Amino acid sequence: KHVLNAQVSIRAPCCRQWFDCAQCHAEARPDHKLRRATELTMLCKACKRAFRKDTARPEEWEDADEHCPHCDNKYVIEAKTPQAFVGVEADDPRKDNRMIKDERVRQ
Repeated sequence: KHVLNAQVSIRAPCCRQWFDCAQCHAEARPDHKLRRATELTMLCKACKRAFRKDTARPEEWEDADEHCPHCDNKYVIEAKTPQAFVGVEADDPRKDNRMIKDERVRQ
């Protein structure tokens, strides 16, 4: 819900539960903080298989380190956060087309 295009779930080392982001962990487990670790266990959302990643030195990562080792799904991508949107909800225009403005009619 915080990251729209999350490609992996991360297993929290403190409580050993799966979360998409640190905010999800904070909301679900307010009794403790997320513990940092140098090795993360991740679950690919494309192939549903788990793998481990050493995060001690991210500056040494290669392009191959940004992909799932099982299905080659790229999980290191720019996160998209949800944006607020205000709009008008209407019924299906095929059923009720009163909300559609006809540009051919003169004002």
